[in-house]
Order: sequence, then C-alpha cells, then structure tokens
Amino acid sequence: MSLPPVTSLPLLRRIVIAGGGTAGWMSAAALSTLLPPGYEIHLVESEEIGTIGVGEATIPNIKNFNAALGLDENDFIRATQASFKMGIEFVNWGRLGERYIHGFGSFGQDFGSVGFHHQWLRLRREGLASALDDYSINTSAPRQAKFMRARPEMAGSPLADIAYAYQFDAGLYAAYLRRHAEQRGARRSEGRIVEVLRAAEDGRIRALRLDSGEQIEGDFFLDCTGMRALLMGQTLGVGLEDWSHWLPCDRAWAVPCESAGPLLPMTRATAHSAGWQWRIPLQHRTGNGHVFASRFMDEGEARDLLMRHLDGKPLAEARSIRFQPGRRHQAWHQNCLAVGLSGGFLEPLESTSIHLIQTALARLMSFFPHGGLDAADIAEYNRQTQFEYERIRDFIILHYKATARDDSPFWNHCRQMAVPETLQRKIDLFCSNGRIVREADELFAELSWLQVMNGQGLQPRGYHPLAEQTPKAEAVDLLAHIRQVIARCVQVMPTQAAYLAEHCQALRPGSGT
Repeated sequence: MSLPPVTSLPLLRRIVIAGGGTAGWMSAAALSTLLPPGYEIHLVESEEIGTIGVGEATIPNIKNFNAALGLDENDFIRATQASFKMGIEFVNWGRLGERYIHGFGSFGQDFGSVGFHHQWLRLRREGLASALDDYSINTSAPRQAKFMRARPEMAGSPLADIAYAYQFDAGLYAAYLRRHAEQRGARRSEGRIVEVLRAAEDGRIRALRLDSGEQIEGDFFLDCTGMRALLMGQTLGVGLEDWSHWLPCDRAWAVPCESAGPLLPMTRATAHSAGWQWRIPLQHRTGNGHVFASRFMDEGEARDLLMRHLDGKPLAEARSIRFQPGRRHQAWHQNCLAVGLSGGFLEPLESTSIHLIQTALARLMSFFPHGGLDAADIAEYNRQTQFEYERIRDFIILHYKATARDDSPFWNHCRQMAVPETLQRKIDLFCSNGRIVREADELFAELSWLQVMNGQGLQPRGYHPLAEQTPKAEAVDLLAHIRQVIARCVQVMPTQAAYLAEHCQALRPGSGT
C-alpha cells in the first residue's frame, strides 16, 4: 500500500496578537518562549484602551505556566506585589452567617479503597467528626493567616501537602511578562486598531490597520481584545452562547483599597442580596469588587454597597464593568484564536479567568497549525474548549443553586432555577450516597466539588457502604489524630506576612530601590 503524498505548505510564521493586558502578554510570553526560532511574535495594543483587570486571583495551575517560562518565583512575587493563596473563603452563600473555605490540595487520608470523605460523612452524621475544614492544612492555615511553602522532604506530614496559587496585580503581571517576551524577540506596536483586513479569496484575516495608518500583516492572529472580541466577534462574526439564565450576574464594580488586618493567604467571596463581593489581599493593597445582577439591583445601590464594605480607604474611583456570561461558539475560527475574555466570560468566583488563558495557549501548542489550518485540528480544539468552559460553568452555577437563602428575590431565583443536566447529575449523585464523579479532564477535582457541596449545605442521604469495613472507633481515632496533627503544624507555621518578609517582600510603590 502506498502512502499518501506529503503536502508541503508554508508555515504560519507571523503571529499577531491583537490586544495587550494579561491575555495578550501571557500569549506573547508563552509563544516567544516555547516556539522555535523563525517565528515572529508581534503584539498590538493601545494605551488608550484600558483593561478589566479583575483576574487578580489564580489557581495552582498558574505555577506550571510560570515554570514553563522559566520565571523565578520570588522575583515574580516581588515584581507583581503578589501574595500567596491557599483557597477561597465563601461567606453567606449557603445561609446568612455561614462560611467555609474551598481549599487547594488534599484532605485527610484515604481508608483503604474508600475515599476519606466517605468516612467523614459516616462519622459526621453521628456528631463524631468536626467540620470538614479541620482536616486539611490548606483550609486550616488561612484562617490564622499562616503560610509557608510545602516541605516535600517531610513525607507523611501535612507540611508536605501545602498547595497554593497567587494573588497579584494583573497590570504588574502583564508588564512583567512584557519584559520577558520582549527579551525573547517579541515586538510591540502602539496603536488603536481601526480596521481588520481580510483576504478576498478565503476570508482569512491578513492584517490589522492602526490609527497611524500602519498595517500589521500576519499569518495567524490571536484575539486578546477582551469582551469587544474585535477579531473573532466583530470581524469574523462568531457569536456568543448566552448563559445568563444560569448565571444572572451581569455587572460589577471594582475598586482597590488600603490594606487592613492580617494578610490572609486566601481570597474571600462574600454573598450579598443580589450577588457577591470579592476581596483579594495583595502586598501593597486589597482588590475589591461587587459582582451583581442588574435585574435585581441597580448600579448605584450596588456601588454604595461595595464602598460600605471596604476594609480600608479607597485608592481610586470605583470602575463599572458590564459583561455577558457565556462562551464564544468557536474559540478557533479560520486563522484566528480567541484568548481570554474574547472567547467568553465566566465571573471570577473561582478565579478561572487567567487559567482559561493558560489552557487556551497550552491547547494551541498541542494543535499548533501549519499553513493548511487542518479542519480536524480546529474542530478538536473547539470541542475541548467547549468541554472545559461548560464544566467550569457548572461548578460556578453550583454556588448559586446550592443555597438555602430565601432573603431576597435574587436568591429565590437562584435556588429555584433549573440547571444544566450535567450539573444536576453531579448534585443527584452526591445527595444520594456522597458520590462525586469527575469526567475526563474537567478542571475541578472531586475534593473541590465536595467542599462547595458540603459547605453550602447539601447533605447526602448515605455514604459508601465499604466505609463500614473500618471499625467506628478506629475511624474516630484516626480522624481525631489527623485533626490534631494539622493543628500542631499550623501552630508552628509563620504568618504569611512574616514569610513574605523573609523570602519575597515587594518594594512599596514609590519607595525606589
């Protein structure tokens, strides 16, 4: 049997990134680092166009991105005024006055073939186990403002299981990555894009015309223009799938304020009457915002509520942000890829915005195109992107659906609304016998679903029957031991402020060298 002839096609060497900000400069830094010599990376941005900058909190996968770029962690933390993050504290979500932490990393230890949480569910029903937060160092330490990096040489100790991400100034992160990208040959043009030029024969984008008259030609284009989606939406006409019937919040106010209180290694999300407020503590300030549903609260009331709940003096005027939750029908169309908010918007409740930029770029490297732009590659890229967005969407919807709050029309709507079948199946499995099923490569693992479902009051009717293979007294003793060991480890940990001061303290703005 003869092999099909090899088709020689010119490579797509000229890559143009439309837009800067976090998405643009993450793209430029990744491509200039990971692509071999011979590719041209050209980013176009205008200082006249601001960035949203709400994605200041991350999840642990960001460490893989920074490592792939060869970034020094301490240098990155100093440059971006970053703090460490071990999880997210949710306040008033299940019921008013309740709070829980969705922490990173592991919980307890498994009992034979049965996951830890089934033993915990078994004992908790009889009042023989304390709150779930007590059984992980990643949820116990943040409450006391404690942090240190993991000690992998201490195998078997909770100190070896410390997991973390970062909270940083998104503008400083973009500037940091710009330096990294430009050092590796990426070019930048300043200017506002006034026209996107397309080829007559196939409709592909061929160039961007700037307000200066300059034309930036390219073979492949990344749309990092945010929710404007100038290339993917306005030019190529790829629409947005609307998810507002499941995610009713469509507005936000954002404002920084002076730091106050201990520097907690966690983000906080506090539910209000028609949405929620984020609190992200950095080394030099605290980021704040109020995400709300305009159907249930007007903008003036939402702004006033945010300003009343700041920890310190505001450092700027509050900025209004409008958005439509949903995803672009195609993330890759023709010779254009949507990266970041141009590909869709999922509110920052679980800090996934920067992660979705990261995975878009990783997926691009896996399906990096030649001149032929193979349809099968594009279809698979889009399929994987759709799966990722929909599973993250389900996890965020869970926070709204799983509530007992009935104190406002907003929460009555959320509690009573129908949810996607993929989410309802997860809820039903958990409520029956505490089972949590993770499908394929969806982002959030079983422990993440457990923490939110349990934290917001979902109570399984049963648990895995094999949990009873362990004698009850033995299980009680083991859980007590786990809790005690974690408490002792947290006691000897330094505060995050002390740890930063020793290892990676950032300069205060305006303090010079």
